[in-house]
Amino acid sequence: MASPSDDLLTARSGRVKSARGLARRNSRAELRLFLAEGTKALTEALQLPGCVVEVFATRSASQEYAELRTAVIAEGLAWHLADDDAVGSLAGAVTPQGIVAVCRFVDRPLEVVLGGRTVVICADVRDPGNAGTIIRTADASGVSAVVLAGSSVDAYNDKTVRATVGSLFHVPLATGVDPLDAIATVQAAGYTVLATDGNGEVDLFAADDLLTGKVAWLFGNEAWGLPAELAAAADHRVSIPLLGRAESLNLATAAAVCLYASARVGGTVEA
Repeated sequence: MASPSDDLLTARSGRVKSARGLARRNSRAELRLFLAEGTKALTEALQLPGCVVEVFATRSASQEYAELRTAVIAEGLAWHLADDDAVGSLAGAVTPQGIVAVCRFVDRPLEVVLGGRTVVICADVRDPGNAGTIIRTADASGVSAVVLAGSSVDAYNDKTVRATVGSLFHVPLATGVDPLDAIATVQAAGYTVLATDGNGEVDLFAADDLLTGKVAWLFGNEAWGLPAELAAAADHRVSIPLLGRAESLNLATAAAVCLYASARVGGTVEA
C-alpha cells in the first residue's frame, strides 16, 4: 500500500518536474494524463476506477484533508508531500487548495458515449470557461454525453477542468471529432440535431414537440457562431427569444437555457 513520504518534494524534484510537464497540451495528449487541482476534482476523480494516478499535496493540506488522503492511500495510490512552491507550480488556480492530482484522460469514442436522451456537441468552442461551464451544466441537467468537436479548447486545460467543478468526471465525453462527422454519427443513432441560431426557424418557446425524443444540441463558437454548413447539416435551427434589449446571450448561458428546456420537456431518463 502506498504511503506519503516524510520528505517534502520541491519544485526541482524529478517527479514534480514530470507532472509539471502536463501543463503542456502536447505532453498531455502524448501521455493521456492531466492535472486536476483541488479537493472537489480529486474526490470526483476517485469515483472513476483507475482515473487517479498520484497526488501531490502540501503538509497543511494533507492534515486538513486527512480523510481524503486516507481514501487515496487506501486505493494503493501515492500521496506525495510537497512544499508550497512545488504544489503551486502544478496548480493553475490563483488561490490553490494545496492538492493536485495526476489523472488519466476520461474521454471515449463518440460511438461509445452515445445512448442517452440528450447529447451536446460543441463545435469550435474556444473559451475554456465556456467549455467547462457547458460540461457542468450538462451534468446538472442530466445530459448523457458532451462532444468537444473540431478545434474546441482542450478538455484537460487547467481552466477547463476547473470550470467543470468536478463534472468532467461525471459526464461521458468525446473529443477530437470533426463536427460534420459528429452530426452524422448522432443522426444515424436516432438523434434530432438542433442547432442554436439567432435566425433559426424554430422558436425555443415553441419547440416542445422537438424535445420529446432524442436530441443533440449543437453549439458554435463564441464569436462567430455556427458555420453555414454545420447549421445546414442540423435537422432544425432553434433561436432563443431575446425579450429585452440584449443583443445576444453568452454561449454557456444559451446552452443552459436549451438544456433545461430539454430536461423540462423530455426528462432525463435514458432512452
